[in-house]
Amino acid sequence: MKLSKTDRKLRIRRRIRKISFGTEARPRLSIFRSNKEIYAQLIDDNKGVTLASASSRDKEIDAKGTKTDIAASVGKAIAEKAQKLGIESVAFDRGGNLYHGRVKSLAEGAREAGLKF
Repeated sequence: MKLSKTDRKLRIRRRIRKISFGTEARPRLSIFRSNKEIYAQLIDDNKGVTLASASSRDKEIDAKGTKTDIAASVGKAIAEKAQKLGIESVAFDRGGNLYHGRVKSLAEGAREAGLKF
């Protein structure tokens, strides 16, 4: 029996979460991608706390250009917030999405701004 698209994505997400774990020194960079927007969070899984977040809906993010351009600016914004908190490296959690398109653009934007993963 073939899995639906959402069931397949949930299965991949669970597989990633078994491996990816965030601590206070090296939090998890979790990405959620909807059809219109993209969201990123830095999560400390030991405490269950979100340390910082950025999304394409934030007012400081320039919402001009293509979705991949906007995703790159979200990546830069989350990297700047991480550096203010003293975080240099993160565990990347693509949230069941393929490392392609907007997810890849967000990751490259975060790397350009100084995050390591």
